[in-house]
Amino acid sequence: MADLSGRVALVTGGGRGIGRGISLALAAAGADVAINYTRSPEAAEETAAEVRKLGRRAELYRANVAEFAECEAMVAKSVADFGSIGILVNNAGIASRGNSVVDTDPAELERVLSIHAYGAFYCSKLVIPQMRGLGRGDIVMISSGAAQSFGARGAPYNMGKAAMESIAYTIAKEERQHGIRANVVAPGLVESEMGFRLARATRGVKDIREMDERSPFGFVCQPQDIANAVVFLVGETGRYVTNQRITINGGGF
Repeated sequence: MADLSGRVALVTGGGRGIGRGISLALAAAGADVAINYTRSPEAAEETAAEVRKLGRRAELYRANVAEFAECEAMVAKSVADFGSIGILVNNAGIASRGNSVVDTDPAELERVLSIHAYGAFYCSKLVIPQMRGLGRGDIVMISSGAAQSFGARGAPYNMGKAAMESIAYTIAKEERQHGIRANVVAPGLVESEMGFRLARATRGVKDIREMDERSPFGFVCQPQDIANAVVFLVGETGRYVTNQRITINGGGF
């Protein structure tokens, strides 16, 4: 197990699904956690309570990461509360509606890109200046296999995740001199609320459990599987890893 004692992580979309798994895994490894959420404050409160049960500090920050002013206020408040942010996990995301390019509403395209691409850019831009003085900093983008497969009927999501990855690779080159690593974790289908919506939109399933039998190893990927990769990257185990993409999809599902 990595030892993240003394470090603070900001996890966007950290109250539910994959974000919840990441928040809890980082706390279990010793990090204090700033949990961002936009909706579902009850779920965020539950995640914060679980972090505290692990003996770590947790604070909640409501902000729509698509809005620069809200990101700016969140980062300023979290740095003031914790003293520094040494780990940023850009996890907040929304699914697209499963339409073809021809049938995609431009408003949907703007909304999805704003969360995945602009949000990751804003939060990274705001966190990096204070991260430069910490000796080590880590930025992890939670992307998707969609940024590699570029499946049909998912252009907004595909575009958002591809843009998010490009931000990570750019930061890795710009900030290595400051001890900052930037990496990408790209899940396949994960059992979460958004994973279910994606499965329903793109694969026509009514219950994600329908997919266990035909999934690698007999089960759909869990949030903890993604969280394990994040902990690996931000711990001493990942001290020489930057500008990389780790795919978590059971070998190609």
